[in-house]
Amino acid sequence: MKDKIGDRFQDQTKYGRGRSAGGPDRTRMPEQFKTYPDALARIELPALPLDTGSSLWKALAERRSRRDFLRLPLSLPTLASLLWATQGVTGQVDGFALRTAPSAGALYPIETYLIVHRVEGLAEGLYHLDVWGKALEFLRPGNLEAEITAAALNQDMCANAPVVFVWTGVVPRGKWKYGERAYRYIYLDAGHIGENLYLSAEDLNLGCCTIGAFLDDEVNAILEVDGEIETAVYLAVVGKIRA
Repeated sequence: MKDKIGDRFQDQTKYGRGRSAGGPDRTRMPEQFKTYPDALARIELPALPLDTGSSLWKALAERRSRRDFLRLPLSLPTLASLLWATQGVTGQVDGFALRTAPSAGALYPIETYLIVHRVEGLAEGLYHLDVWGKALEFLRPGNLEAEITAAALNQDMCANAPVVFVWTGVVPRGKWKYGERAYRYIYLDAGHIGENLYLSAEDLNLGCCTIGAFLDDEVNAILEVDGEIETAVYLAVVGKIRA
């Protein structure tokens, strides 16, 4: 399968034991902002419209990556709200089920898995979101805190948060139409979903942190996906945070 550039990129950018990125050289850090000193004009923007009455503006202003979680459970309705915010079906057009987050060609190659530690009404273990059926499919019981924490480079938030979202990309779902460019769209789609989770968590007074640093093969092994046809692309944790 790894004969095309997209496939090679996916394989060669994986983290693995002994194959992770080293520390950055801050002396080579690029400028954080780009400006045009010779622009024809510079127009100062008005103040942000935070007084519109919409919670969206407040969530955008206050959104942060929050990592210090209390080991307290989430309610099942709260989890359901977060899942709808990320992957909820909102309509249908030409046979495609549109969702709360956009997707290239409405193909939606991203699948959602949950590693549940503490959610009221759910047993510990691995779940998969049946988007169309509006249900969670219980795949494997057991405490997976140690496994997912180790796979996420020992980031303790993966154990302390009540739930870990794991998003995979089903590569053929995009490649049949877009070829190797499908990899770009898979990552863009995952980013859209991640931001929806951030904003919905903020609105529910929860903490959220997305995770890009993880050992691909170890996360794939937890999910029991092959890492080629379907592979982990993004993680996130959500839970109640310390005041």
